[in-house]
Parts: sequence; C-alpha cells; structure tokens
Amino acid sequence: MKRVLGMGNALVDILVRINDDRELGKLKKGTMTLVDHMQMHDVMLAIQAQDVQRSAGGSAANTINGLATLGQSVAFIGKVGDDEAGAFFRTDMEGRHVRTHLLRGKAQTGRCMVLISPDHERTFATHLGSAVELEAADLAEEMFKDCAVFHVEGYLVQNHALLESAFRLARDCGCMVSLDLASHNTVNDNLEFLRRMTREYVDVVFANEDEARVFTGESDPRKAAEALNRSAELAVVKVGPNGSLVSDRSGLIHVDAAPARVVDTTGAGDLYAAGFLYARLKDHDLRTCACIGSLLGSRVVEVVGAKMGTEKWAEIQKEVADIENGRTPSWM
Repeated sequence: MKRVLGMGNALVDILVRINDDRELGKLKKGTMTLVDHMQMHDVMLAIQAQDVQRSAGGSAANTINGLATLGQSVAFIGKVGDDEAGAFFRTDMEGRHVRTHLLRGKAQTGRCMVLISPDHERTFATHLGSAVELEAADLAEEMFKDCAVFHVEGYLVQNHALLESAFRLARDCGCMVSLDLASHNTVNDNLEFLRRMTREYVDVVFANEDEARVFTGESDPRKAAEALNRSAELAVVKVGPNGSLVSDRSGLIHVDAAPARVVDTTGAGDLYAAGFLYARLKDHDLRTCACIGSLLGSRVVEVVGAKMGTEKWAEIQKEVADIENGRTPSWM
C-alpha cells in the first residue's frame, strides 16, 4: 500500500475548556495567535488549575492520524525539540502507526494551547518553537518515495523555500499534492505566493469559506470553489453546517454536512481532509469522498480535541464501510 506523506508544524496540543471568555485575556476569540515562549508560559499559568488534555497535534498531523486510523499507510515530516514534549509527540504519533521523519531542532518543541469557550468556539495560542526550524535542507527524496499523496498544511507558508522545495520533491516522485489553506490570515499574508504554488503544484486544495474568499476574492462559496478549481485540479470548500462544495473540471457538487452534537470544533477540517483523501485513494467518486469527509469532520466535533476513542472510531469505520458499499446515509 502506497503511503500518504504529511508535513506540518509538529505541535503538542494542550486543550482546555474555559468557563468564561474573559479568561482569554488579550487573545482574540476564534483566532490563532502566535506567541513567544514567555507569552505561552503566561497563558499556561493562567489555566494551570484547569483540567487539560494533551495530544500530538498540528493540522497535517491530525489529518495523518485520521488516515492511519482508517488503515491507510502514512508518514509525517516535522521538527521537534530535544525535550519531553518532543518525545511525547514521537511516541503519540508512532503509537498510532505513523512512520515519523522527525528532525531535531534547537528550540523547545512547539505547543498549541487550544482554549474552548462555552459556545464551543476555539481560540489558539501557538508557540511554534522548533517546528518553525524545519527547512528545505531537511528534506530528502527518500521521504517522498513510494508515497501516493503528499499533504501539507498552509501554516508552513511562512517558509516559502521549504514549501516550494517540498512541492517539487513531491512532484518529482509522482505524488498527488494536497494543500489545506489552514487559516484566512495566513492566506492573506502570503496570497500571491500561495496562488502561484497552487497553480504550479497543487492537485487538491482544501479551504473553508473565509480562506476561499480571501484566496479568490469571491464572497459566494460556490463561485469561490469554482475559482479555486481554476488553480488546482480539484477544490474543496467547507461551509460548516451547510456541508461542503467540491469543484473539478466536470462541475460543482454540494454535499450536506452530517449532523453532530458539537462539543469542540478542533480538528474538524483536518479530519474532513482525512476522510476525503482516504476515499480518493480508493478511487471513489467525488460525492462519496465528500460524504466520508463530512462524516469524519462531524464525528470529531462531538469530542474534545482532534483524537477520538476506540469505540467512536469503530462506529465511524462501520459508517464508512456502509457508504463505500453504496448505502446512502440518512442525512444525505
């Protein structure tokens, strides 16, 4: 079985539910804020009395973990520090059957504090640490060999040389290239570069409404999906509870969102991508790909964090098998 290779910021996610948005302090609700080591220390001190949940995270890592649980052969490229958090990240990934290409950085392992408000909105305080030290020179052709898909998160776009080098290696090794745009402010800050990368290298691009709007200039999600498709061969625009739009050369389709009892939206887009790519690798039609993506995205929001337990995954795998066998879900 050919692998899916992911590359992204190797971060240890620290998830905590807050009782009141005033606990966010200076952090802007619903956004991702990059913080330095001392600022992260202050955030952690402020919530030290709260119950926390820890897991290997980062957008691409979440997608790769989802694919691994579905039985897909996977690998991950990232950089961690020589510390307990780095050891935890490696152990957590490898314990989920992910082959790791983890380089050693000079700084501490990156951390992402995920503060979950009472209305389920997430606010991120991210200290990239050694994750930001990943560079083009760390990449080797051997990492990309025997990989069918190379999936990368847009958060890496701050290093243009790294991203372009990775895309070239993937292309040279015959990989399908998948890009998740990651965040609208990241897209806005690197717009022309991302447009060029998507046009020259990307086969599948994932975006939410805001990212698609910034990338294309189109406020209508349907028009944004079609505009994205003029850059990449296949464009997926996620529209939250309204489902998702998939555009390729044959036209545009809409797939409803699977119903869910929302607890925490962490990882929804990442798991959608996992389900979509899993189905794509099995040569399912685009509607089935989007349906399985929607299923995974809806199930992960019913738990805290981007990792689901064994029982929930068993239910998901049964639902995936039903969809693959041609049974239309009740919510379709």
